Amino acid sequence: MTLERTELETVIYEKEGAIARVILNRPEKANTQSSQLVWDFDTALRTAERDYDVKVVIIKGNGKGFCAGHVMSGEPGTYPETEAAIDELGSVWRARYQLFVWPVLYLWEFPKPTISQVHGYALGGGSYWALLTDLTVCSDDAWFQMPLVQGLGFPGGQTMVEPWVFMNYKRAAEYLLTSQKLSALEALDFGLVNRVVPLDQLEATVEELAEKISRPPLTTLMTTKMGLRRAWEMMGMRLHMQQSADLMTVASSAGDVQGFLDPVYQRRMRGETTDPEGTQRPTYPSQRAETDD
Repeated sequence: MTLERTELETVIYEKEGAIARVILNRPEKANTQSSQLVWDFDTALRTAERDYDVKVVIIKGNGKGFCAGHVMSGEPGTYPETEAAIDELGSVWRARYQLFVWPVLYLWEFPKPTISQVHGYALGGGSYWALLTDLTVCSDDAWFQMPLVQGLGFPGGQTMVEPWVFMNYKRAAEYLLTSQKLSALEALDFGLVNRVVPLDQLEATVEELAEKISRPPLTTLMTTKMGLRRAWEMMGMRLHMQQSADLMTVASSAGDVQGFLDPVYQRRMRGETTDPEGTQRPTYPSQRAETDD
């Protein structure tokens, strides 16, 4: 089979027979979700959707981990949609939908089977790309975290998937409220991922799984997935994920959250991980470029 490869600014798109690969390619920034990465990711998915030869899409990341979530830098140009929304409306609400609701819902509604191939970290918004796919296979060094409640005072991500992927109230509550860090084996025990394999077997395992899934007709695969997805949608999953962005806007503009956020955010930018009272908060690979250390 011929390998076709297209390099976008932050994503590599590959097609090989019936299998497409969307490869996050910002390893020097821990594959953090800048505006550019969000749109490159969306573009790659839409390319795969339009291609009738593609039956399965693998999502993975270059570098030391899968994806470290949203960029936390306040540097101008990181999120031009947010800057425009503030200038025009005085609120980030619309921009959050543009960047972190509609693209995530598109991944959820993507009509063809998807597999996340996860190694290293998958946290914040990156955990959504890891867990919202149809299947998730991870290496034994993988870990998952939604650090926003403890780390920044936010109520979770803009599209809260945890109640749905956990399907367990107690476990989802502890994970969100304590910013619990889950190992690969804990995620497997919780039913968040399908398989855990040694790192050197990860790619082969995912490729073999994708090849097996690709054998039936495309229509069969898409209608099977449609039936699964609609069951969750009838329970309210799609509406709830949208509502999460509204709750994030409310919480992030509250005075007590602003008071908690500002000093924490400033320390993060300086690379500090401990607050003045000595409380250790969640750390973020996204805060600095990756090194060999």
